[in-house]
Amino acid sequence: MRRSFGRGVVTAVVATALLGLTASSMASTVPTGSHGKMLKNAAHVRRSRVADAAASAGAAVVSLSQEFSLRLKNLHTGESLNVVYRVGDTYLPEALEKLNYFLRDHNTQDVADYDPREFDVLHGVLERLRRPNGVIDIVCGYRTPETNAALRQNSPRTGVAKHSQHMEGKAIDIRVPGVSTVQLRNAALSLREGGVGYYPVSQFVHVDVGPVRQWSFGSAPRKVYRHKNRVRVGQ
Repeated sequence: MRRSFGRGVVTAVVATALLGLTASSMASTVPTGSHGKMLKNAAHVRRSRVADAAASAGAAVVSLSQEFSLRLKNLHTGESLNVVYRVGDTYLPEALEKLNYFLRDHNTQDVADYDPREFDVLHGVLERLRRPNGVIDIVCGYRTPETNAALRQNSPRTGVAKHSQHMEGKAIDIRVPGVSTVQLRNAALSLREGGVGYYPVSQFVHVDVGPVRQWSFGSAPRKVYRHKNRVRVGQ
């Protein structure tokens, strides 16, 4: 987990730097003549640097305080979770614990330590969909090897991988209410942060933080449109 300084520490450091620059400017006397003009120009440069430093300090504080949140619903347990899991570059341990439990194997109640990058992928997907406050339905989170093996017995229908990233705490199968499976897949692919599996029959998308790759399992059922004597087949 990455360490980061608190907002107060950053502000104090920046303030010290700014005071140092200001004090340096005040300590200089500005005589007349050409030499005086040179010093005036130097003082102007110092003031510009102070302004630039202040602007950078403000940007740093905003970056450190940016909150990353997720709203999730577990379709197996019926539980819901609304949590801020990261502030700036710092993942919040207590929030990660809540997410790990929320994504537990609902068959065995076993809990895994999820790779926090997976939560960034979920957050990124919502941003790409322009639904920053949207809810993500969790179709499948963590799987124990036993659960994965049991699901593989139905492999012709489910497409469960033998070495699934779900067992590593690096994959989640998701839906977003109001968003088609195709749109969800495209949003996930655009991130290029790991694997994306498209399951049009089961209507969910697999996202993981393993190697960048993509696949599809099954095909969307075709609809038959009848108009008088003409028949048209579509997706």
